[in-house]
Parts: sequence; C-alpha cells; structure tokens
Amino acid sequence: MLRLRRLLVVPLVVTSLLGLAAYAVHTLVPDEGVVDVFFETRLYYGLMFTAVLLCGLRAFLVPEDRAAWVLICVGVGSYAAADLYWELALSPVEAPPFPSLADAGYLAYFPPVYAGLILLLRKRIRVTRAAWLDGVTAALATAAVSAAVIVQVVLEATGGSVAAIATNLAYPAGDILLLAILIGAIAVGGLRIGRSLLLLVGAVAVGAIADSIYLFQVAQVSYTPGTFLDTLWPASLLCIGYAAWSDLCPPVRGGRERPLLWVPMGCGIAAIGVLVAQAWFSISPLAVVLAAATLCGVLVRLLLTFRENRRLLELTRGEAITDQLTGLPNRRKLMQDLDDACDSLGEGRAWLLALFDLDGFKQYNDTFGHPAGDALLERLGAKLAAAVGADGAAFRLGGDEFCLLTDAALGDAASMLDRAVHALSEQGEAFAISTSFGTVFLPQDADNPSDALRSADQRLYAQKHQRQTRRDRADEVLVRALYERQPSLEQHVRQVVELSLAVARKLGLTAEELEQVERAALLHDVGKLAIPDDILRKPGRLTEEEHNFVRRHTLVGERILAASPALRTAGTIVRWTHERWDGSGYPDGLTGQAIPLAARVIAACNAFVALQEQRPYRAAMTREAALAKLRGASGGRFDPHVIEALLEIAAVPHEHPGEVVRNG
Repeated sequence: MLRLRRLLVVPLVVTSLLGLAAYAVHTLVPDEGVVDVFFETRLYYGLMFTAVLLCGLRAFLVPEDRAAWVLICVGVGSYAAADLYWELALSPVEAPPFPSLADAGYLAYFPPVYAGLILLLRKRIRVTRAAWLDGVTAALATAAVSAAVIVQVVLEATGGSVAAIATNLAYPAGDILLLAILIGAIAVGGLRIGRSLLLLVGAVAVGAIADSIYLFQVAQVSYTPGTFLDTLWPASLLCIGYAAWSDLCPPVRGGRERPLLWVPMGCGIAAIGVLVAQAWFSISPLAVVLAAATLCGVLVRLLLTFRENRRLLELTRGEAITDQLTGLPNRRKLMQDLDDACDSLGEGRAWLLALFDLDGFKQYNDTFGHPAGDALLERLGAKLAAAVGADGAAFRLGGDEFCLLTDAALGDAASMLDRAVHALSEQGEAFAISTSFGTVFLPQDADNPSDALRSADQRLYAQKHQRQTRRDRADEVLVRALYERQPSLEQHVRQVVELSLAVARKLGLTAEELEQVERAALLHDVGKLAIPDDILRKPGRLTEEEHNFVRRHTLVGERILAASPALRTAGTIVRWTHERWDGSGYPDGLTGQAIPLAARVIAACNAFVALQEQRPYRAAMTREAALAKLRGASGGRFDPHVIEALLEIAAVPHEHPGEVVRNG
C-alpha cells in the first residue's frame, strides 16, 4: 500500500495541487489568448477528472471501504461529467435551457455521496445513544443556520418557473444535508474521526460556498466565468480525492473522551440565534423548523444527561454503602441503620447488635491463598444474609468481621445467634472456620451507636481471648489426643456438642450449666483412649467380655478428668452419660431424676447423632428413622422431656443447632 501511494497516488496529488494553484493564479490574472483556453478547459477539467481518478483508484486498489468509495466515485464522476457536458454542449448556446441535463448530473452527485458517507461513518463511529443524539442535534443546527443564510438568499434571488426554483433550491439543500451529516459526525467523534472525514467536511463546505455564491450571482445576472469562484469546484472535488488516500483510520469507540457540554450548548446557541434573527431579518420557514427541532434535540439530550447522572448518583450511593466482595451492606450503612435504630428506641422497640470475627481465617488465607479466602468470605456472607433473612440486616465491616442488626425480642436472640454463628462456620479436611462474637441489646446495654459498637467489640474480643486461652487447657489437650487416635470422632463430637447445647438451652439451663454441658459433651468419649484399637475397630459385634470392657470407658473418662480440678464436674457428668431413664444403663444403674440433667441430654443427643452414622456392624439410619427410634425410646431409655425438646429442635431445619452460642 505504501509503495502504491508513493508510485502512483503521490505524483497525482502533487501534480493536482500544483495545477490547482496555477489555475487560482490564472483566475486572478486572466488572459484572453491560448493560455486562457488551456486553463479554462484542459487544466480545469483535468483537475476535475483527477479527483475522479483518485476516488476510483481508491475503490479499485484498496479492499477496505470499497463499497463506500465506489459510491463516492460515482457521485464525483457524475459532477465532473455534468460540468464537461455543460462546457461542450450548453456553453456555446446563447440561451441554454434551465434546468438542463447538466443540472441533473450535478444533482446526481449528492445521493451516492450520501450513501458512501453513511457507510464510512457506520464503520468509524460506534458510540452511545447520547452521542448519536449529539450528532443529530449538531446536524440539525448546521442545517438551520445554513438554511437561514443560504436558502433565504437563493429564494430572494430566484425567479422563473417552478422547475427552475426547485432546481436552484436543490443545490443548497443537497450541500446543507451533506454538511449537516459531516458536522454531526464531528460532534459525535470529534477530531478522532480521522483526516479523511475532516477533508470531506472541508470539501463539502467549499462546494456549498461555491454553489451559494454562484446561484446568487446568476440570479443577480452578475456571474462571470473564469473568476476565482471557479477554483472552488475543482478544489472541492480534489479534497474528496485526497480524502480517499489521506488515512485508513480505525473506528472511533466509546465517545467518553468527547466533551459532554459544548455540542448541545453550541447547537442550542445556534438555534436560538436563528430564531432571534427572525425578528430583524427575513428567515425561511425551513430554517425556523430546523432551529426548533434543534432545540428539541437539546432538550432530549438534557433529559438523557439528567437520567444518566441520576443513575450514576444512585450507583455511587449504592457502592458507598455496599461491600464490593460480598455484596452485603458495609460499615457506613451499619452506622446509618444504628442511628435509625437508636432514634426508634423511644417507641419501645428492642434491637440486637452482634459483631462477629472469624476464627481460623488467617490460617486459611495463608494455606490456600487470598483468592480462596475471598471466595470463603463471599460464601459466608451469603450464608449470613440467608440466616438473618427478613428479620434483620447482615453487614460486612471489613476483613473477616461481620455484623447483624435485628429488631428482635430477647427470647428470639438465641435462635438468631445460633443461625448466624452456624452460617459463619465452615469445616473441611484441612481447615476449620468458626466465629467469635459479642452482642449488645438496645436499649438495655446501650442507647447510642458509639456505646453499642464499643460494648459489642469489647465482648467480642473478650470471647476471642477466652477461646484462645481454652486451646491450651487440659480438656482441649485431651480432645486433640482423642482426635489424633480416632479422627472420625471429631465430626461426631462436634455435632453432639452443638445439639446438646441447643437442647439444654431449650430446657432453660443457666449459662454456667450450659458451659458444663459443653465440656461434658466435648469429653464424653475421652475414656475410649483406654480401649484397644482391635476392639474399637472390630467390624462385627463385640463379645460379652469386649462389651463389658467398652462399658468401662465412662469410668475411665471420669478418672482422667478428675485429675484436673476444673474438669471434675464434667467428669461426673461423663460417668453417667450412658445411664438410662428406666435404670437399665451403666455403670451405676441410676433411674429418672437421679441421673443429672446434663448427662440425660448428652445421652439422647449422642444416640441421635450415632444412629445416623455408618458403623461396622450396621448401616446408617436416615434422619427420620433416627427420630422415630428416639421417639419410641422416650420414657424407657431416655428422659421424655429431653426427647421432646430434641424433637422440636430437629423438626425445624433452619433452627438445627450450629456453633456453640454463648454471649461473650
């Protein structure tokens, strides 16, 4: 392509520029001799058909935009042929007809050029709806101003038949439409539309000026051939030929770099100018209509801008109060909701505020990487939002900190916290995520946002510190030892602890009693450390001797726990976790109320979890079958009140116990 331009196109462009300059100089210094004939015929039409040749070469040799440049070449060729026909056939006639076949050729220039320009613009300009509206408005404003100046001059200077008037008006109308299209393109794409389209704008502008001056002079019978005016027509066509080779510009995309104000403002000023000028000058009705249409376009553009700005404002407001990772409301939204909650305290409403901090998240992040950590936070946030539901609002405060705020009675707090803590917990083969939390009730514990957050934060980190301390306690050491020996127990024990706490809470145990239930449930199988592996892992049923040995694990567990003063109470409970309500249990054969309530609760919950687990000597039961078996054993093996509470909890899936719930 570069070689082709260097060998063929560049010489044509340079030669035509020199010829155009020579012709312009000739019009300023006319010569009536042979030289004048050369300039007015051979050079003039040589320049015209050089423009046709440049457009034709572009269409023939370059596949890109071929259809557009074929159409433009046809239009330019029609204009040049019409001019040549005028010179050869009509100029010698003393009174040439008007309109004539030459006028048909001149006017045939416009349609194919319109079509070619539209093809070029469709490829080069791809922008928003608002930008297209700017282009249409700019085109209307250009047409309004042009019609006010050019059409009115032609109307005032034109007379004769209807055909003559229509033909005279067709020239400026065609030029105005071409100019409006190109000015609209500049309004949409700016100077980035490329040199080719800018040259086309210049070509159309020059042609419009030449046609307007010519029509006015003809109407005034003052037109003289061979003046500088004649230079403008070949200059206009040559600009089109140069545009064909000036660049192969890429499409203009987006439109965001385009100024958002100057186009509608400039168009509005132009339209107002036309309407104001009507008071002092004679303005064509077409110009007035176009000016009014321009103002309508400006108003629509302002409406679109307002709607877009409002949408952006709403989006910005939403982003300002939303956590980008989880989609939950953020700390700013929490402060707004807390302010509203505190304002409503005078109406007798009670609010629960709970702050949560994940335990084990840093280790998870370090092990699996930050993308996995982000995915975990996103999952937990969605689970928390689902757990809170329509009863309140869930928030992410940043990092691994979450929060909930709900309008709830004190009696509903435990259930809400159970669901929230369970939602913020996740366990796998190589990780375990749990959560610490601190709660505050409004107005009992605080009556303003600052005090509420401070109290909840203090309670959160008090619980977190307590949990950290417990990791080094004797019971934690024993549990870890048990899990190392029998890993399958970990899931079993965790479920027994969660269910036992939920049932004990349902039965109204105090906070101190709940702590003992938690410890005893956690350690109820610690005596199995003394049972040999061949008995623990025996695939079939145990012999009577082996069964008696296994029954001793509650006594062994009590002795192990009695070694620590802090665990003696829990050891006593562990001793009686296999006693039965009807007295058929072991090791002491206690009956009814003689069995501590904590031991009765753990016994029922342990049985419910164990029935749903696969064992070497039997298959796992379904949840429904396990519940039916417990229901059948109520009053015999198990305390009826404990079974009733367990059945109520197990019957509601969303209230199934999660993590241990205890106010920090």
